[in-house]
Amino acid sequence: MNSRRLLAVVVKEVRQLRRDRITLAMIIGIPIMQLILFGYAINLNLRHLPAAIADEAGTSGSRQVVMDMLATGIIEPVADATSAQQLMAMLRRGEISVGVVIPRDFERRLEEGSEAVQVLVDGSDTVVQSAAAQLAQMPLVHVPGVPRNSSVPLPETPIRVVSFYNPQRVSAINIVPGLIGIILTMTMVMFTAVAIVRERERGNMELLIATPVSSAELMIGKVLPYGLIGLVQTSLILLLGMLLFDVPIRGSVLDVYWAGILLILANLSMGLLISTRAQSQFQAMQMTFFVFLPSILLSGFMFPFDGMPHIAQWIAEVLPLTHFLRLIRGVMLRGAGLLELWPDVLALVVFIALMMTLAIARFRKRLD
Repeated sequence: MNSRRLLAVVVKEVRQLRRDRITLAMIIGIPIMQLILFGYAINLNLRHLPAAIADEAGTSGSRQVVMDMLATGIIEPVADATSAQQLMAMLRRGEISVGVVIPRDFERRLEEGSEAVQVLVDGSDTVVQSAAAQLAQMPLVHVPGVPRNSSVPLPETPIRVVSFYNPQRVSAINIVPGLIGIILTMTMVMFTAVAIVRERERGNMELLIATPVSSAELMIGKVLPYGLIGLVQTSLILLLGMLLFDVPIRGSVLDVYWAGILLILANLSMGLLISTRAQSQFQAMQMTFFVFLPSILLSGFMFPFDGMPHIAQWIAEVLPLTHFLRLIRGVMLRGAGLLELWPDVLALVVFIALMMTLAIARFRKRLD
């Protein structure tokens, strides 16, 4: 082995890496991104869960209970409610994760030693269930204005946590709908990220330029076949989820597919934009990692969304997977309709329009 030849190869590789900005960005960016996400953005101790409180009693004692619950930092009121029915509707639409009901006969129930407060929880997220269960440990013995009868035994807990949609805390019921989004994100972005680059590397780009096909027609034509593949993947996951794990579909199956189509189009358009920027298929594959990592870690699939700091939540709101998870869990597990979940539908539609516009604009610019 000749040391000079070996050194020459090493120097050549170092220079090539220095000129490859995408690889250099991965070498530096991936460790920094993982460190920030795992060390700062991801927090398993849930606090400030979006909640609504229906205080039907309206007494000093019930107000004290509400203040004690808010003092724990576990819940944060984001909406007003006057009845348990309103809280249930908010839970179904995904507006809140926790609803607190204080009945009109709150003081009488405490005097009798029975359950006095109900905490309604969106059980489609098992982590939220665990966090809300901490509220049941609050003591209500010294509520002002309520005399305590020592002859009446205290209930095991005066606060009852009622979990909806997944009361048994079956992990598969929570994970399988999210897996639809994860698989579609990984495959759809990957397929189209190499689409334009592959045409260029195979020498087909000159032939496409010579045809009367417009940039928009070429982009949309490349998206549609992969969209059908995405629908096949969605059907396969739904079928296996129902057969193997008894995952329910409480809402409309048509709404499930519409949500899937929105995510498929969002990911395909994002992949096309990556494809117009990459110089090779290898570069396109590298750039997809900057989409996969934040999507999996910040969307709420692996780690609780409400436990993240606000800046991480703002970043997550840009990701299509974040909105899809809210849609698919809302439809499949809570029985909500897409019209009830319209903010996330609108976010995906805007994302698709923006990504496709940018991809078409960049592709036309590269043809000039």
